[in-house]
Parts: sequence; C-alpha cells; structure tokens
Amino acid sequence: MKSAPRMALQYVLLFAASGVTLPFAGLWFREQGLSGAEIGALLAIPMLGRMVTGPLLAVWADGFQYRRTPIALLGLAMAVGYGGAGLVQGFAAWAVCWFVGATAAAALIPLSDVMTLRVAKRDGFAFSLPRGCGSAAFVVANVVMGMLLTRASPHAIILWIGTAALLIAVTAWRVLPPEPVTDGPRVPGLERFKGLGRLVVDPVFMTAIFAVGAVQAAHAFYYGFSAIAWKAQGIPESMTGLLWAFSVLVEIGFMWVVEPWRRRAGVGPWLMLSIGAGAAVVRWTLMAFSPPLWALWPLQTLHALSFAATYLAGVQIVERLSPSDSHTAAQTLSSVVSAGVLIGLATAASGPLYDAIGLKGYLAMAVLAASGGLAGLILQSRLAKKG
Repeated sequence: MKSAPRMALQYVLLFAASGVTLPFAGLWFREQGLSGAEIGALLAIPMLGRMVTGPLLAVWADGFQYRRTPIALLGLAMAVGYGGAGLVQGFAAWAVCWFVGATAAAALIPLSDVMTLRVAKRDGFAFSLPRGCGSAAFVVANVVMGMLLTRASPHAIILWIGTAALLIAVTAWRVLPPEPVTDGPRVPGLERFKGLGRLVVDPVFMTAIFAVGAVQAAHAFYYGFSAIAWKAQGIPESMTGLLWAFSVLVEIGFMWVVEPWRRRAGVGPWLMLSIGAGAAVVRWTLMAFSPPLWALWPLQTLHALSFAATYLAGVQIVERLSPSDSHTAAQTLSSVVSAGVLIGLATAASGPLYDAIGLKGYLAMAVLAASGGLAGLILQSRLAKKG
C-alpha cells in the first residue's frame, strides 16, 4: 500500500473518534446529570493540562526510532481512558478517565500531522488530501451517531470512541509506514527539551501560534454546547449530526479543491488566517441570536473558513517559522496553545456562560476570534517590514 492511503486511514480513524466526542460528549455527560459548568470544567481539564502533557509527550515521542510507535501507544491510552469513562461513576472518576483519553487523542493530531507532512513532501502528495479523508470520516461519524442516538442509549458514544481508539493503535502498529523520527542519530532528551525551549522564548513564533490558536479556540462554545442548545430549541440529535456533518463536508471541499488552488495561486497563509478569523467573528456573532434551523445551514458553511482555512494556514505558518529539526516540537507547541491552553480556558468559561446567558456566550467567542485575527495582522505587518 502506498503511503498516502496509509496516512489517510490514520486520519479516518482519528476523526471518526473526534467526530463523536466533539459534538456528543456534552450530551453523554448531561445524561449523567452534570450541569453546564461541570461539563465545561470536565472537558477543559485535559485541554489545560496540555501545557504540561503536550511538551512532555512531544519529547517522549521523538525518542522512538519510528513515528508510528508512539502513535500506537497513544491509541491504546486513548482506548483505556475513554473506555474507562463508561465503566466508572462520579465527577472525579470521569475527570481522570477523560483526562487520559482526551490527552492521548490530542497528542495524536500533531504527531500525525508531522508524519504526514514529511511523508507527503517525500512522496509527492498534498497534505490536505489524507487530512481531508479524516474530515470525511468526521462527517460519517456525525451522521451515524446522530441517527443512533435517536434509538440507542448515549453509552453508544463511549463504545464508539473506545473502539476507534483501539483501531488507531492496531493501524499504527500494522499499517503506517516505518517513517523514522530523524534521518540522523537520535537526539538526547535534554537536547529535545532545549529545542522546545528556544521556540517558547521566540516572540514571533509564540505570537503566531497565539493568533492561530485564538481563532481555533473560539470554537469552544460550539464544540461543548451546540448540541445541548439545539436540543433545547427542539432540534433532534439526528439533525445535530447532519448540521455538523454539513459543516465538515464544506471543510472537505475546501481542503480538496480550494486549498490546492490556493497554493498554486500563491495565496499566502497569513491572508488565509485573516479570512478565517473574519469568518469566525461573523459566524459566532450570528449564532448568539438563536438562529432558526434554516439559517443554521448557511452559517455552518463558514466552518470551511473559521476552522479549515485557519488550521491549514497554521500548519504552514508553524512549519515556516520553526527550524527543520524542531517541527515536531513546533507543531505540538502550536497544538498545546490552540487545542490546549486557549481552548481549555474558553471551554472552562463556556459552561458558566451557557448557564448564565445561553447562546449569548457565542459573543465571547467572536471577541476571541477577533483578537487572533488582529494579532495575525500585526505580526504579518512586522514580518513584511523586516523583509
């Protein structure tokens, strides 16, 4: 099997899991009797923990001979964590299990991105193609789980993501190409930490990943509470799955059609970041006013810009601003900021916001996205002046 289909399978399994956890985890925890604030805190704990777990796992992963080895081990950890959540009771026990599962799942994304970027460059295929296959799996997971939840118990959510995690581990072990972590001798752990430290103290790099991360983190309210809010409006879970699926279908079209055109046309990642931030501000501002079902469909098309354009721009910006021997650390650090610190804080705030003001909490997300877009514009201007 060629390398592109192998990497596509990795993304398919990874996003088949997140296609259920992102829209429906809140529903499962609500079914267990948790409040909005408790759900927000529980989902935010592993995100905030990535300030520590992200760098540690990045350095740990770079200590192996092949990139697929830590991916397989993290798949197992993800299965244990998410599967365990369905077997325990109580907030503390759920928090521990969800922390393990979500931490492993989050670490898998930058590791998969780094591996795919390297393999794509060597074998001559576009990074967006296997990544788009992951988005397609996200769509299928949205729709299928939405349909299942009209007939089955919410425990189907836990069973689904636990099974997907086990398949990630098996696929990494048996299917992913034996891509080495480095072409030269392995770098000692202390040196890998020093490389990470150099990125942390680089103001240009840190400002760039804040800009990308703020726009991405502005999805926190949507991820945690859109399904709950739509159900309260009388929109069934099956329609929630279709709405999420539709947004990701548009995202796939962007990745497979618009993104290759963008690169051929020479449209830079900084412009795409600005466009994504602007789309996010529009999307979350309008979502704050309880739009009817018919209006949700056009608003969901903006996901192609608020998420996909920002994500792809961020991957490219991070690769450009980091040295070649620090790409794993750089992508992980970017993930720590966007999918960890910023979205963790935004998720923790989203629970109390939803309890207090309902959908008006989306306005806080619009402000967060605007701050990311502004930071990106300022940094791009400064870099252009330096030449």
